[in-house]
Amino acid sequence: MWVVPLYFTTKLHWWRFLVTWFIFSVVTAFISFRATRKPLDCTTPRLVYKWFLLLYKISYTTGIVGYTVVMFTLFGINLIFRIKPEDAMDFGVSLLFYGLYYGVLGRDFAEMCADFMASTVGYYSASGMPTKHLSDSICAVCGQPILVDVSEEGIIENTYRLSCNHVFHEFCIRGWCIVGKKQTCPYCKEKVDLKRMFSNPYPF
Repeated sequence: MWVVPLYFTTKLHWWRFLVTWFIFSVVTAFISFRATRKPLDCTTPRLVYKWFLLLYKISYTTGIVGYTVVMFTLFGINLIFRIKPEDAMDFGVSLLFYGLYYGVLGRDFAEMCADFMASTVGYYSASGMPTKHLSDSICAVCGQPILVDVSEEGIIENTYRLSCNHVFHEFCIRGWCIVGKKQTCPYCKEKVDLKRMFSNPYPF
């Protein structure tokens, strides 16, 4: 799905798609490279979530706008603005395609990156034996302090406590559970109730 459109769009000289595809591919390749490194850099989980959250927002908005333009064209509202039906429909379908294509592709890459990170972040081996200990003051996802002292440099962030009583940065645990589709605590692997945790997974 990632490579196939490249052949047809190159053959048809659809440069607009090729430019967006190239930008998406370069950034996503860099993010994927960071996500597959061992040991995992403490800034990588946050970087992965930020990129795929941004991609989700752009794809979602683009798809909605495209769908709206198509519906307006079908009802003839484009004529009010003296826009030709074929031009309006072409614009709407293009936006709808971009939104769906990059939305699905971003979801697949996000899951792949999350799988790599999960295998690195894990605190327990396959046999159930602990491989490292988590301090109460450290976020298990990013490895950074939960609370920043006033005298120290850092960003004060919201935190979230799971039902297992482990605390994480809210940004980190959203990335772990929503983007990565991991429904377990990063530290103890206890089941996480996503609906109870976040009523709005992707905050705008």
